[in-house]
Amino acid sequence: MKFSDETLARFAREVAKYPADQKQSAVMACLAIVQQEQGWVSQDAEVALAEYLGMAPIAVHEVTTFYNMYNQQPVGRFKLNVCTNLPCALRGGDQALAHLCERLGVEEGGTTADGRFTVQQCECLGACADAPVMLVNDRQMVSFMTNERLDELVEVLKAQAQ
Repeated sequence: MKFSDETLARFAREVAKYPADQKQSAVMACLAIVQQEQGWVSQDAEVALAEYLGMAPIAVHEVTTFYNMYNQQPVGRFKLNVCTNLPCALRGGDQALAHLCERLGVEEGGTTADGRFTVQQCECLGACADAPVMLVNDRQMVSFMTNERLDELVEVLKAQAQ
């Protein structure tokens, strides 16, 4: 796989933040760039990034698989990560996940047939006081997710997808 000149320029800006002999320190930022541009991090992208950073491909893969923010397979346009750790679970996180799955007709971890939504459970998002919480596309935190608020969110996102 070859990265575009624009992607390589973005990588170079991240690598420049570290001493020349420690460019592998930019691996997380570079993985985020790959995901922003491609929607997920393929094994081919991991290998190409490893070559760019002078790392073993397994070392890049270890980072990709350790953090749940990196998609290891294609996901829907809207990735909905619902926290199901204890504080959120005690305040309806499991029910929120079940409601979203039922509403969208997918199993946990699945993507809708139209490719719009992927629903996943996730680890703590650090907003326990606002439980249950979820993260949309790894960027937007939404709190106090009742069934009604979830339904509203789904409708807003569907409208954005048109």
